[in-house]
Amino acid sequence: MHVLIRWLLAPIMRLLYRPEVDGAHRVPRSGPVILAANHRAAVDTAVISLVTSRPVSFLGKAEYFTGRGIKGRMVARFLAALGYVPVDRTNAKAGLAALDAGRTVLRSGGVFAIYPEGTRSVDGRLHRGHTGVASLALSTGAPVVPVALLGTERVQPIGAKIPRIAPLRVRFGDPLDFSRYEGLEGSAAIRRAVTDEIMDAIAGLSGQEYVDRYHPRPDDLRPPVSA
Repeated sequence: MHVLIRWLLAPIMRLLYRPEVDGAHRVPRSGPVILAANHRAAVDTAVISLVTSRPVSFLGKAEYFTGRGIKGRMVARFLAALGYVPVDRTNAKAGLAALDAGRTVLRSGGVFAIYPEGTRSVDGRLHRGHTGVASLALSTGAPVVPVALLGTERVQPIGAKIPRIAPLRVRFGDPLDFSRYEGLEGSAAIRRAVTDEIMDAIAGLSGQEYVDRYHPRPDDLRPPVSA
């Protein structure tokens, strides 16, 4: 399945969308790497996976991998080939499980992608990043490559199930090295400083307006139910 995606799906995507990819050479060819990206659409994960020369791992809801029958098994195999790592997000320790999954990928020398905002931006702005990305960088020593996705919100607007044809651009920034903070992972102030530096780099690549507050979760954006 992985070979099918790399050699069939990726070329088809490039033919249809002709994405502009800037700075792909900035992703180190070997060793652990964190890709930290803005998040505009559900299609973002597929785009990152298909324009990066190395296999990329992402977090995915565990229930996506538990479907029954032929369809369920095919979906699970497809997601695994795209690089999804199943994580149970339904319990109180979901955040720790997510970080542990990321560390496992990085300590094996792989590439792990994360959206520091935690959810898709519905207002087009770049919101304050959660410090999980800093925890991963500090605990593993992996460099962080900032990534900007431009146009994916037009390829798959919120609510659209089928991607559309629209201009698409992916920009990779210079790797950020945080080895100067080695041993300081336990400091909340250091994690905040590292995360803010990463978000600043993403903003510089994407051109988005930065908002220094966390983006509301999808459930928080729903209108209240009338009594």
